[in-house]
Amino acid sequence: MAKVEIKLPKMGESVSEATLTAWLKNIGDTIKLDDGIAEVATDKVDTEVPSEIEGILIEQLYKVGDILKVDQAFAIVEIEGDDTQDELNLVKIPEIKQEETKVEVVAVAHNVETSSQSSDHFYSPLVKNIAAKENISMVELDAIKGTGADNRLTKNDLLDYIKNKKEIKETPIAVSTIQELPKETTKVVSTPMQVSSGDEIIEMTRMGKLISQHMTHSVHTSAHVQSFIEADVTNIVKWREKVKSKFEKAEGEKLTFTPILLQAVAKTLRDYPMMNISVDGDNIIKKKSINLGMATSLDNGDLIVPVIKNADQLNMVGMAKTVNDLANRARKNQLKPDDISGGTFTVTNIGSFGSIFGTPIINQPQVGILALGAIRKTPAVIETPEGDFIGIRHKMYLSISYDHRVVNGALGGMFVKRVAEYLEKFDVNQDL
Repeated sequence: MAKVEIKLPKMGESVSEATLTAWLKNIGDTIKLDDGIAEVATDKVDTEVPSEIEGILIEQLYKVGDILKVDQAFAIVEIEGDDTQDELNLVKIPEIKQEETKVEVVAVAHNVETSSQSSDHFYSPLVKNIAAKENISMVELDAIKGTGADNRLTKNDLLDYIKNKKEIKETPIAVSTIQELPKETTKVVSTPMQVSSGDEIIEMTRMGKLISQHMTHSVHTSAHVQSFIEADVTNIVKWREKVKSKFEKAEGEKLTFTPILLQAVAKTLRDYPMMNISVDGDNIIKKKSINLGMATSLDNGDLIVPVIKNADQLNMVGMAKTVNDLANRARKNQLKPDDISGGTFTVTNIGSFGSIFGTPIINQPQVGILALGAIRKTPAVIETPEGDFIGIRHKMYLSISYDHRVVNGALGGMFVKRVAEYLEKFDVNQDL
């Protein structure tokens, strides 16, 4: 019999890790080809990891709640065949003598927990290896603030800590200043929450916790600035009313305002490519593809942002079908990790809830998000060669939040104005 590792497969573009949320097979269970072994979750999507081999599950290397890296082994399956090194895609742990140190155990064991010290925190094998080589105890490791998902300690966090620690040793004069400063700057005064009789305590969902962390991180990262503009969308309302029945008969699905509005945003991003960027330290990454995130509200109140890839290359029918498909699969929890990754700009339709305008929070690492307000009938001045008249028009507000670190008011204002111009100049006589 041979033993083979089951590794976490690639989860989509830019996805490097996932949280183990459930084991679907127990030790001793027979596994068939494509059987789900475990369930994992990325930032917002739950998915099963299927088996590419048949055999018996003999070991679970991690427990529910642990963070797994892409291409990291998390289970061991026994299959028929010779137990040869070629077949055994598994790290062999040599016998450890009593006098051997923890450094050697961690360096050899990789994914297997061998440290005699325990902790409530999860640390990757690489972090443990570095900590062992630098003689950092588990207690000291637990005290280091992490910047990864769920405040997890990353390799860079640990290397920065080690670097600062060495600098402190080399500069004795600054020790007292460096040691005392965190006490003043990190002290948090919290007000105890009072719970009265009859109050109900509801724990956040996993997705709710992630959204909370993501939004807080965004506010602390980007300098949010907002601009607003009103757009006359009467032509769009008339055109949709004229073609929606024809579209539903031909395509088998409804034509909403969303794909029409998203097309205008995609065109504007092509006109203003410096809104289609991300910030990486002191560098700006100008994105080649225009991938529109589409904020979607779920039935339980949570929010998810599926991504329309290469949105500027879609015609009206293609955009409508993509929007409907992603929205439907989002509400049925059927999105794949790749469906929510790679976004370069986000649009949120707050008008579907009756809101006129809003100040949305930027979806990191993007630098802009556009909120679409409700379309309303309003009295407006209509300019004609014969003079000005008062008429009833369909209007909506566009609200854009942008990162003032790299987007100034002129660019933000011109961008949202161009979106409004595309909407107002919509050809009411165009075909689908």
